[in-house]
Amino acid sequence: MVETIAAIKLATEAGMDLVEISPNNNPPVCKIMDYGKFKFQSQKKAAEARKKQKIVEIKEIKLRPMIDDHDYDVKMRAMKRFFEEGDKVKITLRYRGREMAHQDIGTKLLDKVKSEVAEIAKVEQDAKFEGRQVVMVLAPR
Repeated sequence: MVETIAAIKLATEAGMDLVEISPNNNPPVCKIMDYGKFKFQSQKKAAEARKKQKIVEIKEIKLRPMIDDHDYDVKMRAMKRFFEEGDKVKITLRYRGREMAHQDIGTKLLDKVKSEVAEIAKVEQDAKFEGRQVVMVLAPR
């Protein structure tokens, strides 16, 4: 432990700066180093951390109650790929015309989707009606 004035004197003799590393400690920790270089290194570290961040997007998959088996399989493959990439999936089930009278078909379809992706995704927002469509949001586990 060195007095502040003595530490500043040592730093100027060495042609460097006295940089406070952790001000919350008691006493605060300081290092004798080139401040410009220190600032540059910390900026580089922050930029590297930002680069590694993954922005979670919400991908939308649109379904219809009377969807065919093959079309359903294609949509499920896309959905699984989105989960592997770490994205959330918004499933929109749109009813047209008289399909509104058979909402149980749509409910069964959404339950089927939920059960198929249960091990790789969790329900973030359960199915709810928005006019003529039902919206459900799934997030990867």
